[in-house]
Amino acid sequence: MFEVVVTGIGLVSALGTSLEESWQQLIVGKSGISLYQPFSELAPLPLGLISQTPAKLRILTQQVVDAAMKDAGLLTNLPDCAVVIGSSRSHQASWENLAKNMYAKYPSQSPYTGEKLEDWLEILPHMNAIASARQIGATGTVLAPMAACATGIWAISQATLLIQTGQFQRAIAGAVEAPITPLTISGFQQMGALAKTGAYPFDLHREGLVLGEGAAIFVLESKELAQQRQAKIYGQVLGFGLTTDAYHTNQPDLEGRGAIAAIKQALKRSDLQPHEIDYIHAHGTATQLNDRIESIVIEKLFPHQVAISSTKGATGHTLGASGALGVAFTLLAIKHNILPPTVGFNQPEFDLNIVRTAYKTNIQQALCLSFGFGGQNAAVVLGQSTL
Repeated sequence: MFEVVVTGIGLVSALGTSLEESWQQLIVGKSGISLYQPFSELAPLPLGLISQTPAKLRILTQQVVDAAMKDAGLLTNLPDCAVVIGSSRSHQASWENLAKNMYAKYPSQSPYTGEKLEDWLEILPHMNAIASARQIGATGTVLAPMAACATGIWAISQATLLIQTGQFQRAIAGAVEAPITPLTISGFQQMGALAKTGAYPFDLHREGLVLGEGAAIFVLESKELAQQRQAKIYGQVLGFGLTTDAYHTNQPDLEGRGAIAAIKQALKRSDLQPHEIDYIHAHGTATQLNDRIESIVIEKLFPHQVAISSTKGATGHTLGASGALGVAFTLLAIKHNILPPTVGFNQPEFDLNIVRTAYKTNIQQALCLSFGFGGQNAAVVLGQSTL
């Protein structure tokens, strides 16, 4: 099995339009969430928007892929490269706008403009990954995973497996989400899942999730290839775990059995024990049920002193991209030996060591978690890369 390292990261979030800007805003405790509503038919809500109007998936993807390539010091002609880029919503915004304009008496004045029926092939769910392959000249395997809010870690895990098994030496992987659409907002509202004032992960008075836009794309390479070209290395993907609860459409298993199994898989593949994890980037959606069950899972498996944070109080919940953003922030935590804070956390409900403000500490190995509707569980272990 080949060792897999991360040599480039492209990231855009409500905190900033680059990896470094987002990280700097995060560690000083800033939040990109504000009360806003781009759709006149809906009431204002806290949202994590990148700019004043909803992002377009295609443009957002191009930006982060380009940033990841530049960060890794690579040119765009990469024929022998895999592409694994997922999204839980993909081009849903474009489909909503198409439907409005086809069936409404008056054309939609939506922030999404320019889509025409003849372009429908370009906005099928998997076409975003294929467009990225064209962008970098990759003619290898192209995968477009959709695993709800676990999509980002699923994509990184799939790309890691392609490299570990020797099928490719390099992969571009991650997830992109532009979920601020009337249908997405209305659907989560109907469920009663949306917060009214902000995102407060693991807090006693948490209200629910806040939808956010964001994307994180990674250049993954075999350690051998990275060393050959003397690339900078953020860290290593040590192991991953992917499971499904097979329990309920939108509720996680109440005992967290699937989540526990995914974490145990990741630890076993990493040849690590729970006490060897220095930091956990939690899913931490700030919903009543998720935070409670995730807390139960962590308490069952890990010692109390392990540091835990959720960054969704700063970025909002970027759905399918959230795990990818979490991996990026976790890699920077390892690189800089800084634990990022849980923005919005004030009053504890659970017996966990939640990071309130950023501080320096030695981080050798870290765990990143994502859990999605349908019982999708994803866990990945990241560590410092030794030469």
